[in-house]
Amino acid sequence: MLRKIAISAISALAITSGAAMAAGGGGHIEDVAFSFEGPFGKFEKNQLQRGLQVFTEVCAACHGLKYVAIRTLSDEGGPQLPEDQVRAYAKNFSVVDKDTGEEREAVPSDHFPPNTGAGAPDLSLMAKARAGFHGPYGTGLSQLFNGIGGPEYIHAILTGYTGETKEEAGETYYENHAFPGGWIKMPPPLADDQVTYIDGHTATVDAMSEDVSAFLMWTAEPKLMARKQMGFVAVLFLIGLSTLLYLTNKRLWAGIKGKKLV
Repeated sequence: MLRKIAISAISALAITSGAAMAAGGGGHIEDVAFSFEGPFGKFEKNQLQRGLQVFTEVCAACHGLKYVAIRTLSDEGGPQLPEDQVRAYAKNFSVVDKDTGEEREAVPSDHFPPNTGAGAPDLSLMAKARAGFHGPYGTGLSQLFNGIGGPEYIHAILTGYTGETKEEAGETYYENHAFPGGWIKMPPPLADDQVTYIDGHTATVDAMSEDVSAFLMWTAEPKLMARKQMGFVAVLFLIGLSTLLYLTNKRLWAGIKGKKLV
């Protein structure tokens, strides 16, 4: 009975997945070996700094990070900018003071200001909101090691433009094999050598896409490393506790289990 149910469920899943692919519902997402994936992965400080640079010089023209406090750029596990650099960076933004209602220069305690001018989505939670891996690939142990594919989705969108365009209802659409449906209104935001990295890295479209995807993953999960460390400690504690309970149980029942029935 259970075997029939399992076979039926798998068949239904396969039919549903096939229908979604046939309808063009999902784009093509490639897996990327990000440093922060897996139970022991961690963010690379230099990559996050490069991603911040790409966001500031390219993405911030249309997108905001309204859920991210500027001061967190100096936090351990993040870009880890020196505090004087964070103060200088905050001055690039203007915010509306909550008390006076007047516009003023941002300080590290402020959040990144929202950017609503272009009507583009805020990127604070994009890496968590846009899963790239669906179905069995994004669940269970696979999700533990590969994640849900949010950063891969962002990377795929940024590198998925084919150069083809079309006009519909007075709007220009750009072909992108990673975007659901295959066409997107956002023009290609990146080009080779568009950014001059401070650390001297070559700024190819692929490299910039990886860097900004990693940075956006950090904005969505700034405490990811702390949670992984806490989880690792919890697993060790549970293993130790289970061992002690097993040994205790064995000792308590030794006198009874050791007796042979006549």
